[in-house]
Parts: sequence; structure tokens; C-alpha cells
Amino acid sequence: MTYEEHLDEVTTLITEKYGATDEVAIQMVMRAQADDFFSGRANRDAKAVFKKYK
Repeated sequence: MTYEEHLDEVTTLITEKYGATDEVAIQMVMRAQADDFFSGRANRDAKAVFKKYK
């Protein structure tokens, strides 16, 4: 999986699991990306990003 695919997967998981809109999920992922936040594990990253950036 490429880095971009990982970001897409994390965004999708945030919308599906946590009910965030696409726009909100994208904003969360962009903030997390700026913080070099990602571990490479989409499910874990989605949970952590949602908790930290909601």
C-alpha cells in the first residue's frame, strides 16, 4: 500500500467507524499528516487520529 492509499484508508475508516463527514475526516488526516503522525497501520491510525484531532 502506498502512503497515499494509506491516507485514503485512514480517511475512509474515520468516516465509517466514527461517523465523521468526508470533509472533517480529510481535515483530521491532513492535520495528522502535518504532525508526522502515521504508524502505517490504518485501523490504529484511524482511531488515534479521530481521538486526537476531532
